Amino acid sequence: MSDQCSNSPNSPGGYPSDCEILDGYRTRARERDSRMNDPHRRRALAKAKEIKLLLLDVDGVLTDGNLLYSGSGEESKAFNTQDGFGLRLLREADIEVGVITARQSEVVARRAGELKMRYIYQGVPNKNEAFKEIMKVSGLKPYEIAYMGDDWLDLVLLQQVGLAIVPANGVAEVKEIAHFITDRSGGAGAVRDACDLIIESKNLLMELLQKYKNR
Repeated sequence: MSDQCSNSPNSPGGYPSDCEILDGYRTRARERDSRMNDPHRRRALAKAKEIKLLLLDVDGVLTDGNLLYSGSGEESKAFNTQDGFGLRLLREADIEVGVITARQSEVVARRAGELKMRYIYQGVPNKNEAFKEIMKVSGLKPYEIAYMGDDWLDLVLLQQVGLAIVPANGVAEVKEIAHFITDRSGGAGAVRDACDLIIESKNLLMELLQKYKNR
């Protein structure tokens, strides 16, 4: 029997036919198998298995990096809801999350509060000092921490952590030392890609998915 659907139109009402749905499942299965055969992804999964805390830069990671100011000088940023849900899933998997950013923003403080982040370090001129303080407070070792950054200011942490993650929009120098480069860019689902990798590494993906299917 052929694996391919015929070129028949969708079922009445515009819904996909059973054949088209099956073809979609096969395509996703092939994509999953291709990812699993990628040695870089296998290495990243092995490192992600040890992670107990994900730390994030903000501009260019949680956002697209654009800075928007109103006429009165107020700053605004756009955050991705899928990123937010991915961070929620991490917390459900008992993995803490936090931010370390050189800029200070009330918008970031609000978003971090909404996401129940444990570590919120803003206006940090030296990210390494904040990182050391987090390790001291948490009792975690560098190999148990993941960090995601997109530019030179993030190099000092990306070189130390157990899992160095860079979004697709990261500059070349940070990509060179990354253990994992996301498919998507900052502010467009990159953080969700990172969350999914960590959850997958701990074999919790199907468990969490089933939980939401049964809600």
